[in-house]
Amino acid sequence: MPDQDDTTEHYFSADPSVPFERESFTAQLWGSTISFDTGSGVFSRGHLDHATAVLFRELEPPAQGQFLDLGCGYGVIGLALARAVPLANVTGVDVNERALLLANDNARTAGLDSRFVACTPEQVPGNQVFDEIWSNPPIRIGKAALHELLLTWLPRLAPGGRMVMVVGKNLGADSLQRWLGEEGWPTERLASHKGFRVLETRRG
Repeated sequence: MPDQDDTTEHYFSADPSVPFERESFTAQLWGSTISFDTGSGVFSRGHLDHATAVLFRELEPPAQGQFLDLGCGYGVIGLALARAVPLANVTGVDVNERALLLANDNARTAGLDSRFVACTPEQVPGNQVFDEIWSNPPIRIGKAALHELLLTWLPRLAPGGRMVMVVGKNLGADSLQRWLGEEGWPTERLASHKGFRVLETRRG
């Protein structure tokens, strides 16, 4: 899960180099309390980042379905979906090995490991599609890499599916919205709060 407010180590690295130290916190997400183990070398250690908090503030949980938490980090969005949507199946993807370890540990702690799994992108079956993709995308990997990431996963949406993401205005949310439209992925702004945009991209 990417940075919208602070960064130290490259949390989008497969194997961060900083020593691994865990730090826990508890968050209220859509009315449920969930505890998270976080750690050094993983985004938003020890707290819920501002951008993801805006996403929860502005959107209600979706209906049942197959969901993808793109850039899942230690699992905040995906586990909130699994907790709030009883019939949901959620896949979290990330390249950071520590993030995947923490996300799966957090799923077990929350009793949600039967409906949430975190894995590398390569471990997602090639024919798997999703009703919705949720993301606080890794803006700081750079525009070209971000565009490639989105164009890789948006085609995995089922017909009529959608992607929702939160992006800082100062990190290019409005230009990203325009670019997605130009690429054939109509995108609208659902909300704007504290410098963040909540965007929805639909598959026709």
